[in-house]
Amino acid sequence: MTMHTPGVRHLMQRGFTLIELIVVMTVISLLLTLAAPRYFKSIERSKETVLKANLTSTRDALDKYHSDTGKYPDQLDDLVTKHYLRALPWDPVLERADAWVLEAPADGQPGAVYNIRSSAEGAGSNGVPYAQW
Repeated sequence: MTMHTPGVRHLMQRGFTLIELIVVMTVISLLLTLAAPRYFKSIERSKETVLKANLTSTRDALDKYHSDTGKYPDQLDDLVTKHYLRALPWDPVLERADAWVLEAPADGQPGAVYNIRSSAEGAGSNGVPYAQW
């Protein structure tokens, strides 16, 4: 019974050549170059979708509060304490819940919060500034 010991030729065939590694790395970087912009664009679109949903639900809660009480809330926290919202709305663009621009009602109606807007700078993918949503 003879034992076979690997020779130099056998050891060299196990690894990858530098050219093979460079080709694989080039293919991976090309794929990342194509995929990364789409990934980041989809992240921004999802933040915009959440922002729209949070604005809509908060404005709906403001309207319900006004219908029930005959006035608008004095602060945004009133919607949470009176259970119109479970928590303060989150602005995913700013990643904060305390940076909303609060608009007072017109025509001298009671209350201080008629509408909310994002205080984020810049514009959405639709070209409209976040502050106008």
